[in-house]
Amino acid sequence: MNITAIQADITTLAVDAIVNAANSSLLGGGKTGDAKLTGGYRLPAKHIIHTVGPVWHGGQQGEPELLASCYRKSLAIAHAQGLRSIAFPSISTGVYGYPVAQAAHIAVATVRALANEHDAIVFGCFSAADLAVYQRALS
Repeated sequence: MNITAIQADITTLAVDAIVNAANSSLLGGGKTGDAKLTGGYRLPAKHIIHTVGPVWHGGQQGEPELLASCYRKSLAIAHAQGLRSIAFPSISTGVYGYPVAQAAHIAVATVRALANEHDAIVFGCFSAADLAVYQRALS
């Protein structure tokens, strides 16, 4: 298993699947923590896995479990479809307000627990600050 963090716009990455942090309306009423697969359309990625991350309300409303579920369900879809390389954004840390350090810890721990040795997982961080947080979580 190869897990890395890079500073990149994940929509530019040529991987089997990128994960899109979607809102529930984009999934046709999809629930928080759920995920669905679509084609990659005109992106370099072959597929897009859309997942609905939790809105941060202080951490006492199931946010950690829901965030971990986003990664678990995305990886389950990837494995079921035979997708070997997956790029994740920092789910829920933008407008949903999840603290980046806590989100990175959950993301890395969940991916490490579920990814097998053949997977290439990339955390595509938008900013240098987020990249530093993910690199710390991976070390």
